[in-house]
Amino acid sequence: MSGEKLLEVRDLRVDFKVKGGTFTAVQDVSFHIDEGETFGLVGESGSGKTTIGRAIVRINEASSGEILYRGERIDGRITKELDREIVQKIQMIFQDPMASLNERAKVDYIVSEGLYNTRRFSSPGEREALVEKALLEVGLLPEFATRFPHEFSGGQRQRIGIARSLILEPELLICDEPISALDVSIRAQVLNLMSALQKSKGLTYLFIAHDLSVVRFITDRIAVINKGRIVELAATEELFRSPFHPYTKALLSAVPVPDPIAERKKRIIVYDPACHDYATDKPTWREIAQGHFVLANDREEEGYRKNAAPIPAKE
Repeated sequence: MSGEKLLEVRDLRVDFKVKGGTFTAVQDVSFHIDEGETFGLVGESGSGKTTIGRAIVRINEASSGEILYRGERIDGRITKELDREIVQKIQMIFQDPMASLNERAKVDYIVSEGLYNTRRFSSPGEREALVEKALLEVGLLPEFATRFPHEFSGGQRQRIGIARSLILEPELLICDEPISALDVSIRAQVLNLMSALQKSKGLTYLFIAHDLSVVRFITDRIAVINKGRIVELAATEELFRSPFHPYTKALLSAVPVPDPIAERKKRIIVYDPACHDYATDKPTWREIAQGHFVLANDREEEGYRKNAAPIPAKE
């Protein structure tokens, strides 16, 4: 990682209009992603993970807050030139490889659709060469370009989706649970592919998932989100070694252990929001240990700090 901030989200809020008013899907979300980093966003279904990803790629409109890419604001109204630049530099890999591919189009068109939209080729021969290169990079044969999506397995379809994103040579890939619809054996292959592509191309990932065992394998830092708010953020191993927030502990307790005896003895923690007393003491974002942030009030912070390593003094 270079240490330079590639993406920064500040106090993001996303509302949706519903019958009788509005529904707040995401609120007070702040984080940044460094260039070359894999940043994990973890939470249960409906917690707002995908909404954040879709807001970054400008599919969902941000109700308030800011989204900055290399220091330049990309939410709200932006110029056509910046919009085209963001489309090229930030791409998304979707959860369901079958639903995200056009069943009536051949792989050749699916992969090169971004090239058509951004006019990033000068001749049919150049476009075909770029499609062939993208397919080879994800482990598919060039002759697959003449086939339709239904002729492929789930893992192959997801590789097609990855190739479609890579062909525009993006800097940031938003991976929205890219392996949750795949078989276990295929998941490892796709994760290894993504790790190899990151090293060879210098990619940055926002990896959205609900499976903590998966994000531990691929991410550098993890943010845990619950009901539209990030409740904890830390380096991956730090989060697994020393979780603070009760919701994070509940998620970690649900991770299967590859040991039958240990699995039987394991105690599942059930998260109860009522354990927080926020009536008079509202929670805020606090750094409990170095680089380890938690949403907590004064009383909770005091309890967390008893088990936390002290934050080094700034020179």
